[in-house]
Amino acid sequence: MERRPTDRLAFPNAAAILGLLVLAALWLTAAPVPAAAQWGDSYDAPAADPYAAPPRRRARQGYADEYGYGRAPVRRAPPPVQQEAPRQFFWPWEDQPRAQPAPQPQAPSGYSRPQRPRAPAAASRSDEERAARRRRPSPPPAVAQQPKAKVPKTAPTTQVAVFGDSLASYLVKGVDEAFSDNAEIGVLDRSKAESGLVRKDVVDWAKTTEDFLKATPNLSYALMMVGVNDRQTIREGDQSYEALSDKWRELYAARVDAVVKVFEEHKVPLIWVGLPPVRSESLSRDFAAINDLVRERVQKAGQTYVEIWQGFVDDRNRFAVSGPDVDGQEARLRTSDGIHFTGAGSRKVAHFADVELKRLMGAKGGLPSEQPVAPIATAPSEGGPGIGVEDTAAIDRRITAMLPSLPEPPGIPSLPVKPAAGPVVPLGRPETSPGGTLISGRPQEGDATGTRERSLQRGAAPLPQPGRADDFRWPPG
Repeated sequence: MERRPTDRLAFPNAAAILGLLVLAALWLTAAPVPAAAQWGDSYDAPAADPYAAPPRRRARQGYADEYGYGRAPVRRAPPPVQQEAPRQFFWPWEDQPRAQPAPQPQAPSGYSRPQRPRAPAAASRSDEERAARRRRPSPPPAVAQQPKAKVPKTAPTTQVAVFGDSLASYLVKGVDEAFSDNAEIGVLDRSKAESGLVRKDVVDWAKTTEDFLKATPNLSYALMMVGVNDRQTIREGDQSYEALSDKWRELYAARVDAVVKVFEEHKVPLIWVGLPPVRSESLSRDFAAINDLVRERVQKAGQTYVEIWQGFVDDRNRFAVSGPDVDGQEARLRTSDGIHFTGAGSRKVAHFADVELKRLMGAKGGLPSEQPVAPIATAPSEGGPGIGVEDTAAIDRRITAMLPSLPEPPGIPSLPVKPAAGPVVPLGRPETSPGGTLISGRPQEGDATGTRERSLQRGAAPLPQPGRADDFRWPPG
């Protein structure tokens, strides 16, 4: 291959360039001479290189620098915390200061910064303002309804005994409060918390009441409330019968009759208080069945049965914890277990028995606390002597006693006397029956005019009666 002239010149040029690079490197790496020493003080030094590494910083005592040099950090114990003196403050209704305990110091964990003592807080009020607040009268307490003052009862002439289970113990409290202002009526508590009519081995109420009436011949009235522990199997001899079965009902009714018979033989009026609804729906249904059974046996024997169911349910016939008390105020009536009563509930359940008890007392000649009031002489009226004025209650009783003996005006037939009130029949309580069979309805009255058949079956409006609101005839009559 033939060489060109330019190829021979390439190698000398490359060697020259390489030599220049070596000289430049030697010149750059040589120790620099201060510019002032070469050219004098009039020469300005070049600016600092912005890409140069930052100078090393001197490590603080006890710490390492960013490159790992220096001593290890020294761990110092924190100084003790100074406890503050207890501060004193005043409530508006207090005349003396109350000391506030100082905060407890916390134990140091590891390294912690020393805690500086807190400066005392500046007084938010001056001494004059604090003195004025102490002199300010405290707000009056809320006015609460004062309970009736209890009258000491040394020798009550009328004694009322309450028998039954744990519910009867609450009935005792309510009845005692109802007659707390009457010194002549005493209430005796004969309840047993775990008792019932099913378990005779715990308490045999027929025998217990018999023994008590023999030992207390001057007992005036008796109240009975039992059944909260009776939803269990009855054992008769070697046989056991499930609760609310046919045989169970037969045995339970016989035990109710045995208790009622004891009071009949001793001629003591008996008021049997029914069971209330409870939180458990199944237990409430069983209590309703027991109430129906007891009501039938008690009323058949001629004694008084008191229904309290409607006083402890809401408008939908469900168990209610709260409701109106005897004063009409909303209050809590049942305890947290959903069975027993509070103070307001005890007074309300006693109110139902109290009404019947006062009715029986009035039938015997008035309440024991009622005393005849002496007539007050008044100024003689024109044409007549002085007239004696008695209390209104005594006048009403005399008028009531005179009404049946008043003769009827001639020509007016005498009307049959109707009782003031009939038996209490709950309308909203669901009826239950053993076995799920339907309860037979009451016998229906005849429909001679065809009003029921025309209105309920054919849907026609009843015929208007003269003088009634749906009589649109004109002229009227």
